Amino acid sequence: MKRRNFLRGMLHGSVVTVALPPLLYFQPKAFAADGFPSRFLFWFWGNGNRPDQWTPTGEGDGDNWALSESLMPLAGFKEQLAVISGMSLKVPNILPHTSGLVGLVTGQAAAGGEGDWTVAGPSIDQLIANEIGGDTVYRSLVTGCVTNESVSWNGPNSRNPVEADPYAFYQRIFGDTFREPGEEGIIDPRLGYRRSVLDSVMTDINNLNTRLGAEDKIRVEAHLDGIRELELRLARLQEDPPALEACYRPEAPALEYPDIDSRPQFQERNQIMSQLMAMTLACDQSRVISYTYTRALNNLLFPGTDDGHHNLTHHEPGDQPSVQSITHHCMGEFAVFLETLRAIPEGDGTLLDNCTILCASEVSEGRTHSLDEMPILIAGGTSGKIKRDVHYRSYTQDNLNKVLLSLTRSMGITQTSLGNGDSYEESGLTAIEL
Repeated sequence: MKRRNFLRGMLHGSVVTVALPPLLYFQPKAFAADGFPSRFLFWFWGNGNRPDQWTPTGEGDGDNWALSESLMPLAGFKEQLAVISGMSLKVPNILPHTSGLVGLVTGQAAAGGEGDWTVAGPSIDQLIANEIGGDTVYRSLVTGCVTNESVSWNGPNSRNPVEADPYAFYQRIFGDTFREPGEEGIIDPRLGYRRSVLDSVMTDINNLNTRLGAEDKIRVEAHLDGIRELELRLARLQEDPPALEACYRPEAPALEYPDIDSRPQFQERNQIMSQLMAMTLACDQSRVISYTYTRALNNLLFPGTDDGHHNLTHHEPGDQPSVQSITHHCMGEFAVFLETLRAIPEGDGTLLDNCTILCASEVSEGRTHSLDEMPILIAGGTSGKIKRDVHYRSYTQDNLNKVLLSLTRSMGITQTSLGNGDSYEESGLTAIEL
């Protein structure tokens, strides 16, 4: 079913149509109970943390638990936060940082070895986007702050490029093709021509496919998926924009945010990217976003530190106060993103109420590359399916895929299992489900 559905009939020999209002029946996976779209976001930072300073005190909900020092920047969001500790990635930890990253985002072990590895399946953002992303201009978006690598894959050998340039991201979403609520969709015959051109080559592609080997067929199929998504996007541009009251075209960001004394402008870049992503959601341009604050295995110079992040995780002695300060910084920037969502009203609530946000890193302790005690946060309204204001701790090193299954199912997706080998899992983490 498409977003616009009509009743059709005959009246005095003529065809008549009556538009239907948005009904949950037609879009059970895409809309929250109040009629606003449900969104999924993945917020990633690299190099892990200090588990002993991350885990909250106490367990359960409400006043039974308290945020740790690492999580104090999120104090204003405690009631919309689920902290999950003690979980373990059940994948072979043979490629430092890479094994953890692939296991975290796909639930499966990496395929291949050092220098030629890939994923065995789609990342969680794409798994969800394939189900709920088909009714927006962009099925999903892959963005970043200070990174040249995404944490998003369509499948083997198909890593999604990251858009970390604020101005380029603005032009892509809010440029010439964007229409605010009340404006008409684009009436441009060239769009129809471009779609017909894409359709016209399909016969040749199908003929070619009969002569290709298995590996080439996979590559062609991935390419065709991109073409199909472009076709859908062109069709969406010709529709009227969704009538969401909070939507408007934001101001354009600066053309550049250059490093200052070899240090990225973390806060400035995150602030503007958070604003652009929030308005992208508010305007229903996309309902799924993967955001990489810093990539896995980064060695960036953070504010107040005298060495790169990765170097510090391995060489800073003692309790590693600089590493701890970086974790504190990252959670502060995650809080900026949450506040940006909360500042946008939707109905009787806010945009944050209609989002499910997974926040995680690819290892627990950066110094050891451990895949136990993985840092996992879930924030937002979670479609009313995930408990909030809660700390759940596993004392048996539960499979982290339980969390991923609970998240996908909370988005209305029938996901019966996830993972392969030791990571295979069929059960969600029932302790956090409502």
